[in-house]
Amino acid sequence: MTRQKVALVTGGNRGIGLEVCRQLAQQGLHVLLAARGEAQGEQAAAALHSGGGAVTAVSLDVRDDASIQTLAAHVQRAFGRLDILVNNAAVLLCEGDSALMTPPEAYQDSLETNFMGPLRLCQAFVPGMRERGYGRVVNVSSGAGQLSSMGGYAPAYSASKAALNALTRLMAHAGGPRVLVNSVDPGWVRTDMGGPRAPRSVEQGADTVVWLATLPEGGPTGGFFHDRKPLPW
Repeated sequence: MTRQKVALVTGGNRGIGLEVCRQLAQQGLHVLLAARGEAQGEQAAAALHSGGGAVTAVSLDVRDDASIQTLAAHVQRAFGRLDILVNNAAVLLCEGDSALMTPPEAYQDSLETNFMGPLRLCQAFVPGMRERGYGRVVNVSSGAGQLSSMGGYAPAYSASKAALNALTRLMAHAGGPRVLVNSVDPGWVRTDMGGPRAPRSVEQGADTVVWLATLPEGGPTGGFFHDRKPLPW
């Protein structure tokens, strides 16, 4: 069993997730790059190997409880623990619709990926973190999920990210003082989801995620951050 810290990044094959994998690997962590498609995950991991660091592609569908349990069993066999969980995988549906016009199925699908997936993963891995007295959980949220400024943008997505923020608070309490659980607003980033007109690079979007994933003991927990600064909920 390795003593090298082990990090799992969901949606790690592209965008912010891929950059988080790259930065964590550069810091000497063993990174599990999780992707729904096995081929896409292997291709992304192979690209990161050229930059050094330990990156292993793993198959994961955050909507499928059996997939999560299979991965949890693999992690336990191979490493004996998970130290860091980055819940990055997400969907953005019906972006241009109003709350009245967004079909209920879009809300349900958004919650399944953006909230239930992180919930299942936390339930699979946080108990072990708490038992061992060390853990970091980073939920990649969005300014769209910030209640204090929420408007009409992408209602299904916004509602699911607000729910993810609530999960952050709940898990920060459940994990105890040595499992630090936080949310991140990475901003509008140039990814497949953000589009080419977004003003921020993936490096900028990933920075606070990596910072929270590698917090020292006594760091913040139960918070919402953008560019390493706290945000109101």
